[in-house]
Amino acid sequence: MTTELDIVQDWRVFATDHTLVRVTLTADTAVVIWSDGRETPLHRYFLRDNCTCSQCYLPLTREQLFEITDAAADLTFAEAAIDAAGDLVVRWSDGHVSRYAPGWLRSHAPDDASRAERRAARPRPFIWGSEYADALKSFDYADIMADDSTLWAWLSALRSAGMTLVKNVPVEHEALLAPIARISHLRETNFGRVFDVKSKPRADSAAYTSVNLPAHTDLPTRELQPGLQFLHCLINDAVGGESVFVDGFAIGEAMRAHHPAEFATITTTQMAFWNRDDRTDYRWTAPLIALNSDGDLEEVRFANFLRGPIDAPAGQMDAIYAALRLFQAMCRDPKYFIERRLAPGDMWAFDNRRVLHARREFDPQTGERHLQGAYVDRDEINSRWRVLSRELGEPC
Repeated sequence: MTTELDIVQDWRVFATDHTLVRVTLTADTAVVIWSDGRETPLHRYFLRDNCTCSQCYLPLTREQLFEITDAAADLTFAEAAIDAAGDLVVRWSDGHVSRYAPGWLRSHAPDDASRAERRAARPRPFIWGSEYADALKSFDYADIMADDSTLWAWLSALRSAGMTLVKNVPVEHEALLAPIARISHLRETNFGRVFDVKSKPRADSAAYTSVNLPAHTDLPTRELQPGLQFLHCLINDAVGGESVFVDGFAIGEAMRAHHPAEFATITTTQMAFWNRDDRTDYRWTAPLIALNSDGDLEEVRFANFLRGPIDAPAGQMDAIYAALRLFQAMCRDPKYFIERRLAPGDMWAFDNRRVLHARREFDPQTGERHLQGAYVDRDEINSRWRVLSRELGEPC
């Protein structure tokens, strides 16, 4: 009989207050009973696929070596028991032995009650409107640079509300790169690693003019829009140019609650976005609001000045334009946005796949306005936050 192998520990810690009481076997399933009476059926392939012994997982990288296709089609349970440590131990028909800690099992249990419990425990985004203006979380540049706890709090606020303000960033060219380096690397685009937001004589984007910019997300023309955007103010002497921010998730949830037909249309209608100049040609088509598999809001994608003609059956145009007009009207409704004027040293950090931003027209004859911007993908923010959470003992 194959002896039990060492377990390869995950980087994460899985904890539960519930213990395993007993296990019963059927041909395909091990049913575990928990101390709170919950029953969890565990399919044989699910358990074999998730064996983390040192034969099935590479200890150096903590990555899976075993492939479930290599399990015999007639693989069955030889025996299963709860050992003295409280773990589920399974001996398979081929002699292999697997061990599963109760914390891991509860965190991944496929029964309906456990899955609903995990979904309910997920942090929900903080939805905001104009009332958030006075409660807008701000952080000091020096604290973010010096203290991991402040860095974690900043990233937590970004993940929850989708927007924060960083104060006292040095008023220097590319100074925004220092706090970004505390997170991860940049998302470079055709506008460069760092882009300058100011009026240009040969502009390749409306952002580089002085005109009013309506609420939009940046680069909806890409298969994957940049995740987080950072806008650092160097000079803001011109009359006008106030920044406006709209929580696209707040508008999406309001549409879901009060305009369900329009919400259904806006989340399913494909809209084309184009960004073209003499050197590049980017195009992507997707719904204005994207939902995940649970029906939660996942992404807002919209820039009217980059939107192409709607390609849909003629009979659907009334419904599509009703939904589009409603969305745009809500973006203009003061109850859904906050408006601020940036001062030199201020830096907005916001989720570009959730928060729409706008800019009031400014008069370049009255003074200079110069912001610098950069992008970091959501994946980088989330990864850094999770690692910090582990290091600081915060749940993740």
